[in-house]
Amino acid sequence: MIIKVKEDDLDFNCSNLSQRCFESLIKIYKVRMSEETTIGVKERFYEELTEGQRALFMFYVYYNHISKSHIELYWWSAYFMAQPKKWAALKACFKYFNDEPFLLLLEKIEQELKQHNHPTTLENFSITRDELNDNKELHASFESLYAIFENINPVTITKINTAIKKNLQEFIQIEN
Repeated sequence: MIIKVKEDDLDFNCSNLSQRCFESLIKIYKVRMSEETTIGVKERFYEELTEGQRALFMFYVYYNHISKSHIELYWWSAYFMAQPKKWAALKACFKYFNDEPFLLLLEKIEQELKQHNHPTTLENFSITRDELNDNKELHASFESLYAIFENINPVTITKINTAIKKNLQEFIQIEN
């Protein structure tokens, strides 16, 4: 599902190249979700993406939620981890972008959630954001993990932008 972009509409030196590529994908995704009611529409959409688009899509779906606060990092990480396919796809995205620091962060998050017996399936998933406030140790851990996230995040975005520039055909098709 290569997105067609007019050459004049694309700035290859911009710092939000990856975000712009993601926005095109998420628009298509939202249209499909609103038009199709059949089971598996999410999976079919994901399967139609190139490997690079999958990595980009998973990154921004996760990033756009967790970047707001340590509480959101906690809840969305628990939610993703309770969906093994999504958690594996998220890890694969950082492997694709060769982003070892973010992959290590995910492993630390996973270790912390498992240590506190968080669910590994959505069956009986009842995690709330308030639970973080009720557990001082977990709260402190996620404040620390969020600080790591804030520190590595700019480098991650740069790596993703660079990967898109180097493998443009994996993400977009330029039209004159």
